[in-house]
Amino acid sequence: QVQLAESGGGLVQAGGSLRLSCAASGRTFSGYAMGWFRQAPGKEREFVGAIRWSSGLAYYADSVKGRFIISRDNAKNMVYLQMNSLKPEDTAIYYCAATRGSYLYSGSEYDYWGQGTQVTVSS
Repeated sequence: QVQLAESGGGLVQAGGSLRLSCAASGRTFSGYAMGWFRQAPGKEREFVGAIRWSSGLAYYADSVKGRFIISRDNAKNMVYLQMNSLKPEDTAIYYCAATRGSYLYSGSEYDYWGQGTQVTVSS
């Protein structure tokens, strides 16, 4: 059974940093891409970024490009989202997800989801 578990969320001041982790288990993920999405209250779920597990190629939403970095540790089956220069508008629940699909920007492509972790950025 595939399980994704996020951790690392919390409260941080604007300009600060957080690193989210996603522990993946239950299968081999070499053919998968791992995505990060977020959802703020009253807003739709939004693509943040994704990384192809085998190649390490990463993709980012324009809103986070240059501030967020996605990485993975194959040996530990972990995916990370390093968030720098955080802004109040980054406040949301952040979700880790896995897909074998090719279009990484849409949540509907993803088969597995974690439970989410709250990130709150104060001004």
